[in-house]
Amino acid sequence: MAIVQCENLTKVYGKGETAVTALNSLNLTINPGEFVTVMGPSGCGKSTLLHLVGGLDKPSNGRVLLNGQDVSQMDDGQITEIRRRQMGFVFQFFNLIPVLTAVENAALPLVLDGVKQKDAHAKATEWLQKVGLGDRLNNRPDQLSGGQQQRVAVARALAAEPTLILADEPTGNLDTRASDDIAMLLRRIADEWGRAVLMVTHDPRIAAYADRLIFLKDGKVVDETKLISQNGDNAHVVTEMMQQLGD
Repeated sequence: MAIVQCENLTKVYGKGETAVTALNSLNLTINPGEFVTVMGPSGCGKSTLLHLVGGLDKPSNGRVLLNGQDVSQMDDGQITEIRRRQMGFVFQFFNLIPVLTAVENAALPLVLDGVKQKDAHAKATEWLQKVGLGDRLNNRPDQLSGGQQQRVAVARALAAEPTLILADEPTGNLDTRASDDIAMLLRRIADEWGRAVLMVTHDPRIAAYADRLIFLKDGKVVDETKLISQNGDNAHVVTEMMQQLGD
């Protein structure tokens, strides 16, 4: 079964003459272990799509299914539970709490969901070790590099064992080397750990790590491409596609 199914997904902001259609009858399916990147010019609907899939906003028409459940029809309590247990979020800005250690930050979603602190810290430690921060468990954010902070954020997103990771410009605040590290980590999340990954980015080099590229323009899918090889060396292919589509 698909992890994500967007069916005729439409989002309109405003009414009458001032109405703006951010998404227009968009259809999209993401399968387990698939890494999908969404690209397109500013205002094309990328962030709106991520917000609708993540239950942060509701569609004007159409629906979003997550593991067969209609997220778009859920009330606030239901969607909060779904986000905590079935989705993980990684943002451009790491959103770590400055006074907490790496393990405390990574464990926080579990603690908020009622997991005992000891068990939450054990699960957070497990994921921090997997993302290469086993020697930084007790460091606060100001004692970590930008790339390390984003790794903590990735571990936090994975701590609840979600089926879907949503990444919004996850390398936008990092240098080239750290960006490649995070892109390779997202690749591992799909390949080794079987999670679906939906990422929005402007960076063709980072997009080239995905299995599939979705190009949006004016709220519609204008191109969909599967990449034969998923690594940053194919960035020129992504760049050429973007140029052809007028991004």
